[in-house]
Amino acid sequence: MVLMKGRPIDIENRLKKEIKVYDLLDSLSIEYMRVDHESAMTMEDCVKIEEELDAAICKNLFLVNSNKSQYYLLMLLGHKKFKTKDISKQIHSSRLSFASDDKMLEYLDITPGSVSVIGLINDTDCHVQLIVDEDILKEEYIGFHPCINTTSMKIKTKDLFEKVLPSIKHDYYIIQC
Repeated sequence: MVLMKGRPIDIENRLKKEIKVYDLLDSLSIEYMRVDHESAMTMEDCVKIEEELDAAICKNLFLVNSNKSQYYLLMLLGHKKFKTKDISKQIHSSRLSFASDDKMLEYLDITPGSVSVIGLINDTDCHVQLIVDEDILKEEYIGFHPCINTTSMKIKTKDLFEKVLPSIKHDYYIIQC
């Protein structure tokens, strides 16, 4: 793994949805670093990537309420546990569970293992609400996959919440985990 600044020079073999992420960050004048790596499907796979990026890598969980009327993307620091009862209570929702891979693809245009906050770029109709563990906001840098799990990148956390999310018209709930 080699930490690189900015978008890849050769984008011929990159997915359109990945390039879309670079285009967005560049259009917002957000500096970013990235690293290409083997497919990272689990948090355990991300430990080495997190060290290389020197950024907080989050668990990103795609969730739905019990009657399947509201979808959520939950961002937790990697070492924290998902406690559905606690989170459901804080967001005033019926019990949460994992949403289907089909809905993930439909709303975020991402597949399992590639889930990240930047997938909200594809949710133009705002079907998915973002839920953020308050401790993430204390991190200087945040790491995420650019809609594909063979690349990871980092930006300033402040840039994510003050520039990226407003530009794609997504608000967020802050919770305690």
